[in-house]
Amino acid sequence: MIEPVQIVVKAEHEYPVHIGSGSIAHLATTLFGADKIAIIYQKALVDWVQIIGAQCLEQGASVLRIEVPEGELAKSTSVLEDCWQRLGEFKFTRSDLIIGVGGGAVTDLSGFVAATWLRGVRNINIPTTLLGMVDAAVGGKTGINTAAGKNLVGSFHSPIAVICDLDTLDTLPRADLMAGMAEVVKVGLTLDPTILTDLRRDVATSCNPKSGLLADLIRRAVQAKADVVSTDFKEVSASAERPTLGREVLNYGHTFGHAIELVEDFRWRHGEAIAVGMVYVAELAHLAGLLGADEVASHREILSSLGLPTGYAPDRWEQLLAAMQIDKKTRGAQLRFVVLQGIGAPIELAGPEPALLLAAYEAVSA
Repeated sequence: MIEPVQIVVKAEHEYPVHIGSGSIAHLATTLFGADKIAIIYQKALVDWVQIIGAQCLEQGASVLRIEVPEGELAKSTSVLEDCWQRLGEFKFTRSDLIIGVGGGAVTDLSGFVAATWLRGVRNINIPTTLLGMVDAAVGGKTGINTAAGKNLVGSFHSPIAVICDLDTLDTLPRADLMAGMAEVVKVGLTLDPTILTDLRRDVATSCNPKSGLLADLIRRAVQAKADVVSTDFKEVSASAERPTLGREVLNYGHTFGHAIELVEDFRWRHGEAIAVGMVYVAELAHLAGLLGADEVASHREILSSLGLPTGYAPDRWEQLLAAMQIDKKTRGAQLRFVVLQGIGAPIELAGPEPALLLAAYEAVSA
C-alpha cells in the first residue's frame, strides 16, 4: 500500500494532485455538488468507470458515460463533436462537471471538451497511465489532433483536481508503462537530475508499479511540472523580461518526437517518440557545441536501459522537417528547440542551420 500524497498546482487556479494507492477515494471531496457529471473514458477502463460512477451517484449526481476510441484516435474532431452532441442531449450546464478517465489522449480530449462547452466547465482528470500521471493530466494543456499535426488545436484549461490512483498501473501493459518512463527521464534530464541517479541505481524497482520508488519518481516528476506551470501557465516565450524558459522546458524532445508521431500516423507510442526526440536534441546540442559527447551517450544509455528506442528510420527527413515546421514552438520560418548545455541546464536553441538539423537526424538514423 503506497500512502497517498498531495501536490498543489497554482496555475490559473489552485488544484490538488492526489498520488497514491486508493487515491480514487478523494473523488467524492472534489465533486462540489454537480448535478450532472459526464465521464469520458475508453472501453478498457469500464471497471474503473463503474467505481467512479458509483461515487458520483452517491453524491446525488446524474451520470453520463461517453466511451471514446482507444489511443490518439480519441483526439479527433469527429469524437469531439460527438461529445458535444451527447452533452447537449444531456442538457449539460455550466455548473456541471466532466471527468476524464484514461491515458493522456483521454485527458487531453476531455479537458478540451470542458474548455469549449459553454466556454468552460469544470473538469477532473483521473489518469490511468504513467505518462498521463506525470505529463498530460497535470498542467491544463488540452487539445486534439488534426491532419496538420498533433495538439495544434487546443486551449489552456486547468482541472479542479487530478487523481493519480497508482492501483490503475497494476494492469497497464508493460510497453505503455515503459513509454511513460520517457517523460520521467525528460524531467530528470531537464529539471531534477536526481531522478536519473535513482533510475540508474535500480531500473527494475523504478519500473515496478508496486514499488515505493516508482511512486516517489511520479511524485517528483509531478512536483517539478507543478512548479513550472505555476510560474508560467500559458507557456510565455522567454524574453528580456523573463529570460528563463518557463513551461517550454517541458517540451524537451517533443518537437522531433511529435514529428515522428505525425509521420507514423500515431502508430508509435508518445513516450517512444519522445525518447528518440530527446536523443535528437542531445545530438543537435552536441553539434552546436553546447553538450558533451558523454552527456549524449548518457541519453542513449538510460533510455536503452528502459527498453526505449533511441533511433529512427534513415529515409524520412523531408517529412519530419515539414512536420517540425508547424510545431507550436516555431516562430515564422524559425525552428526553436529546447536543448541542454548540461544535464539539468536547459536553454533555447533558435534557428539552427539546416545542415546542423540534418546532421543531428543522421546521428539518430545511422
